[in-house]
Amino acid sequence: MASTTLAQSLSILNSHTSTSKKSIENATLFSFSPNQTLNFSRSRIVSTQFKKTHKLFIADCVSTGNDIPCAETPIELKYPAFPTVMDIEKIRRILPHRFPFLLVDRVVEYNHGVSAVAIKNNVTINDNFFPGHFPERPIMPGVLMVEAMAQVGGVVMLQPEVGGSRENFFFAGIDKVRFRKPVVAGDTLVMRMTLVKLQKRFGIAKMEGKAYVGGEVVCEGEFLMAMGSE
Repeated sequence: MASTTLAQSLSILNSHTSTSKKSIENATLFSFSPNQTLNFSRSRIVSTQFKKTHKLFIADCVSTGNDIPCAETPIELKYPAFPTVMDIEKIRRILPHRFPFLLVDRVVEYNHGVSAVAIKNNVTINDNFFPGHFPERPIMPGVLMVEAMAQVGGVVMLQPEVGGSRENFFFAGIDKVRFRKPVVAGDTLVMRMTLVKLQKRFGIAKMEGKAYVGGEVVCEGEFLMAMGSE
């Protein structure tokens, strides 16, 4: 009876996870008495991409009623990297900023002429502003968060479909800016900028922006971008 239960459970696991026959054969089996109930905890499946090849990792989650823990997925495999829509070389061809003021490392999402999501890929203790802001409590200055967000807005505004060019792009103003949480060394700043209104006649664009760390809003506000002559 117990053997039948094991066979049925393995069959169900196979159908839900689409694992190969070889994976099932390699599953860890436990000895048990006829009076014991065989339990299957929810399998953890993590799909990771290495060189554009997906590999499937399945924890050994077959247990008796003895609360045997499942094998944890290694932490280095749990969190996939951000996608790359524009790398730093493409960003440098769009934005005029250079060291130490280029604050956008990667664009991870872009909707033509509408919005962009980009990251400052790790606020690091080696950033040149931390020694003075502050030596005993390193916090990313709010003005630099706003500047980084404005640069993401520039990625949207300086695209051909919007009609901008890097020779005549200016940060014109900010409104309703709020800083919700401090950004510290080790954080990854994720910024979304969305075009709300564009007046091509006057070369003025209004954008809304939000910056996140770990899924929580750390800064938000409204931005004015000018595309007039120098």
